[in-house]
Amino acid sequence: MAHICENCKFRAHYDKKPNSLLGRFWRWHINFCPGWKGYFTSQSEEKQAELRRKYNFTKYDNGKNL
Repeated sequence: MAHICENCKFRAHYDKKPNSLLGRFWRWHINFCPGWKGYFTSQSEEKQAELRRKYNFTKYDNGKNL
């Protein structure tokens, strides 16, 4: 199943301008978005690590990357 998060316009906006209002909203939003959780947890551990670094994302870690 394809996840919309891969091509999300808000995510693309964050990637271009992370400090913009829309960028900061997207970053806040991924902390509780069920779509992002599904997308994130379906990725390989390497991809998850890359997403964690890129977005400073610490949820769903289960203590693996402490």
